[in-house]
Amino acid sequence: MRLILASASPRRLELLGQLGIVPEVVASDIDEHRLAGETPVEYSRRIAQEKGLAVAQRFLGESVLVLSADTEVVLGDEVFGKPLDDGDAARMLRRLSGIEHQVISSVCLIDCSQVRLATRVLTQTTRVRMRELSDQDIAIYISSGESRGKAGAYAIQGRAAAFIERIEGSHSSVMGLPLFETAQLLAL
Repeated sequence: MRLILASASPRRLELLGQLGIVPEVVASDIDEHRLAGETPVEYSRRIAQEKGLAVAQRFLGESVLVLSADTEVVLGDEVFGKPLDDGDAARMLRRLSGIEHQVISSVCLIDCSQVRLATRVLTQTTRVRMRELSDQDIAIYISSGESRGKAGAYAIQGRAAAFIERIEGSHSSVMGLPLFETAQLLAL
């Protein structure tokens, strides 16, 4: 079967490479607004599934698997998406500074060969503690450009690794694709 990654994320592609998988890439474009009353976990699961379904519709009835994912940085019930600009990134980093938050990643696998799309979703929640950040730390980090396009305005695999005191859970999940759950879905 062909495997398609429904994501334009170079990080997710790189992580799949760690499993020896080189999928085709077909980016999905969906509305990622959180619904009223939706918990952060429900939100992440829904978005991962909708990303996959948006791509899977193109391959209905074909021998194709579509893999999609969603990663959210969460503090309490607040979901930190990608920052709108550098000011928003600074706001997020100030809120995360010195405290523990969660990173919720959901991964979805869709089998397009079925008469109806067969969908499975697994979710990983990781606890992350960030050290206290000074205004200078935040300014230098934001000036690197690394915060752009990253949930919670940081990338654990980059310069922000120096900000992370500890994690409990999956490092690859915080990077954007929980490899353990992905391998389970793909039965590797």
